[in-house]
Amino acid sequence: MPLALLALAIGAFGIGTTEFVVMGLLPEVADEFSVSVPTAGWLTTGYALGVFGGAPLLTALGTRVPRKRMLMSLMGLFIAGNVISALAPAFGIMLAGRIVASLAHGAFFGIGAVVAAGLVARDKRAGAIAMMFTGLTVANVVGVPGGTLLGQTVGWRATFLAVAAIGVVGLAGVARLVPDLPQQPPGGPASPGPTGLRRELAAFLNVQVLLAMGMTVVGFGGVFAAITYIAPMMTEVAGYADSSVTWLLALFGLGMVGGNLIGGRFADRALMPMLYVALSALTATLALFTLTAHSKPAAAVSIFLVGFFGFATVPPLQKRVLDQAAAAPTLASAVNVGAFNLGNAIAAWLGGLVISAGLGYTAPNWVGAALAASGLALALLSARLERRAAGTAGPAAASRTVRVAGSAERRRPDRPAGSADVAEPPTPPRAGGAARRPR
Repeated sequence: MPLALLALAIGAFGIGTTEFVVMGLLPEVADEFSVSVPTAGWLTTGYALGVFGGAPLLTALGTRVPRKRMLMSLMGLFIAGNVISALAPAFGIMLAGRIVASLAHGAFFGIGAVVAAGLVARDKRAGAIAMMFTGLTVANVVGVPGGTLLGQTVGWRATFLAVAAIGVVGLAGVARLVPDLPQQPPGGPASPGPTGLRRELAAFLNVQVLLAMGMTVVGFGGVFAAITYIAPMMTEVAGYADSSVTWLLALFGLGMVGGNLIGGRFADRALMPMLYVALSALTATLALFTLTAHSKPAAAVSIFLVGFFGFATVPPLQKRVLDQAAAAPTLASAVNVGAFNLGNAIAAWLGGLVISAGLGYTAPNWVGAALAASGLALALLSARLERRAAGTAGPAAASRTVRVAGSAERRRPDRPAGSADVAEPPTPPRAGGAARRPR
């Protein structure tokens, strides 16, 4: 794999760390700014909404900017947002810093996925995308626990300064290692000039692109219906101590890393079958989690499997969007990254609703299973429509061939049916200059 993928993975590591580390630091932040923990939770919600809105906005604004320069600008925005958060004198300013950092998230992953795919051969693109997203998954194994420990030991401001420093390393890596790729989709025609944004927007008229994004919202969203409430589920239902939540989340992160790499490897071989398997297994795991949450060992295994099967869907879902929007993939890719976060927000909200309804801390697992099953249904529908379109195209092409052949026969009524379409040699003229008609 090219070294440029390492630079993209480092940027992804920093972004993944800042997205999730705040969940472990909410009590410290709430105490310093004298706000409630639910109010401090807006640091997570605001970030997710910023990702969803910032992904299409910044990608659209950057359609005329070379992709390498755009990636560097996004990392600069990410660094600035984390520095603002670290130095914020008031909660509102910290929230603003979180939103500034979040604006870079979706566009970085969206543009980065296109760049990663353009660095390798066509049959290795899902693996390259998975390599970049490995930075995000490793962040949940190393970055989030490490940042939480740093924040609890030294202070939460130190965590955000450390994340900003990771962003500086990522920016330097992009500047040094990522080549200046042409402003065109991998394997597709160039789209320079004022038509670039129109071409990018036209991708959303493709029903297959919309179905792929729907799979992202509901299919992957099922993961966060359960994981958002993993702390109370494990402490109140499974019986774990509060201190165990950190290593349980690290276990979830390990599952994410494994699933991401496996999903990227097999998506290059058989993309839709990989989605069927991952979404089916995720549905079953989340449904069973309602039962296994009552046992410490079974709950730990289930957490790992939710991370594994959940992130096994990420590379094929992202590659599906790239494939279906091949002529102009950048905006579609970025919006799909935003769709992951939209799914997370919707799933977390639905999980909270069933808990508030008195159904217990395991009820979000059923919500997650239903969402993952909905993603599987959309995948099956997408494949069925694709097969129907291919089947329609086949008879139409054959009909056109028959019509062309029939026209040729009508032009040559003197030829026997089925005779080869070859030119006849001219008949030499008879005496007197008249040509003999063929019989």
